[in-house]
Amino acid sequence: MQQSNSGSKAYLFSIVMVAVLGGLLFGYDTAVISGADKGLQAFFLGAKDFTYSDGWHGFTCASALIGCIIGSALSGYLASNWGRKKSLCFAGMMFFISALGSMDPEFLFFEHGVPTYSLLIVFNIYRVIGGIGVGLASAICPMYIAEVAPSNIRGTLVSWNQFAIIFGQLVVYMVNFFILGEHTHPIIQTIGEGLSAVSPDSDPWTIASGWRYMFGSEAVPAGLFTLLICFVPETPRYLVMIKQDSKALTILQRINGAEVGRQTLEDIKNTITEKTERLFTYGVPVIFVGIMLSVFQQAVGINAVLYYAPRIFGDMGMENPMVQTVIMGVVNILFTLVAVFTVEKWGRKPLLITGSIGMAVGAFGVALTFGNASMNLVTMLSIMVYSASFMMSWGPVCWVLIAEIFPNTIRGAAVAIAVAFQWIFNWIVSSTFVPMFNMKLSGDPDFGHWFTYALYGTICVLSAIFVWKLVPETKGKTLEDMTKLWKKK
Repeated sequence: MQQSNSGSKAYLFSIVMVAVLGGLLFGYDTAVISGADKGLQAFFLGAKDFTYSDGWHGFTCASALIGCIIGSALSGYLASNWGRKKSLCFAGMMFFISALGSMDPEFLFFEHGVPTYSLLIVFNIYRVIGGIGVGLASAICPMYIAEVAPSNIRGTLVSWNQFAIIFGQLVVYMVNFFILGEHTHPIIQTIGEGLSAVSPDSDPWTIASGWRYMFGSEAVPAGLFTLLICFVPETPRYLVMIKQDSKALTILQRINGAEVGRQTLEDIKNTITEKTERLFTYGVPVIFVGIMLSVFQQAVGINAVLYYAPRIFGDMGMENPMVQTVIMGVVNILFTLVAVFTVEKWGRKPLLITGSIGMAVGAFGVALTFGNASMNLVTMLSIMVYSASFMMSWGPVCWVLIAEIFPNTIRGAAVAIAVAFQWIFNWIVSSTFVPMFNMKLSGDPDFGHWFTYALYGTICVLSAIFVWKLVPETKGKTLEDMTKLWKKK
């Protein structure tokens, strides 16, 4: 019920829940490949007009990340010129088109079920389109939430976006598991340097259809998000930017109450109209900190685990790696909730430093035990510690800081740059994980295994030092306070 003095929490939570659906789609789209990649690989290995090498498959699995970089780079321009709401609607349409196109890339132009080089190009285009949606949602969803949320609960509400990302990943792990059902993943055999072949004992259904249903399942949440986003308001801060103060006041008062709404509007007007809007108005440090938060969030190596979880657990000798993947998804959900409920009590910096230390312990644990069959349980627990530590810290808190740390006048452009770096390093980590993991030295066949996780553990230690020395605490500060914070530095 709306109240003139205290505002309506129901109204605030309803519009935030719609926005976090964008986070769910972010997680869904990036993790759907974990269940579909072997079926997709087996399908294109049947092509007659070209050789589908391991390199091609690596590119195809990561092609959505190209779109993520494009979408995040465009997010600042679109958020500033189209508004936050219209940009999210566009992102939803990109998700929907990508889901249907990835499921049936032959639509209209190609013979169904016949893999060709041209079909591979079209499939990758559809994945890039979905990546554009992910890139936009990854930047604009937390921005939207931060701009409508009161300062005392902003961290919690933005953290729900990360919860939705991880929940989306868990949902798609389970959807892939149920789609697979009694069927089995194709058996892929190495036949040469960078070349693979499908075993004749492979399940033909997963090659012909299974991967299609996995990609197509995303159309349901994508369609729902695109529809619901039409019913949420534009953010008050954007409305002030385009001189629609009366609409901004109405929304602010409905969320915060009459008196706080009026005061918040004045604070926004004072910072929106202040000075220039050049990117480096507040100096290099604010941009550097934003970029490095994004770089460290990816350089710690988490997405190498999330994207390749079934393969990692399979290499450890697990009978059904999809089961371990789902368990990891549940653990991730639980520890994301830790951040959701503590980010306003503990603050941003303590959570990030604690998470970095926990990740370092987990990564070094994997480095020391991976490949030793007698220590498989320790290895799996170390992976869980590593993943859980990320989910309670860098996963949600990085997005909170990116959404709130920049002053109003540069937020759109600065968030776009920070998130673009996030996707660039996501691509670097994702594309280098398999080659590093498979590295071998004479006399040490497991060199790549321990080296990869030892490297990630070292980066985790560096991330803790970075946060301790350079990242300001923003707990309890309004978005307008960020202008004063960086002016002092």
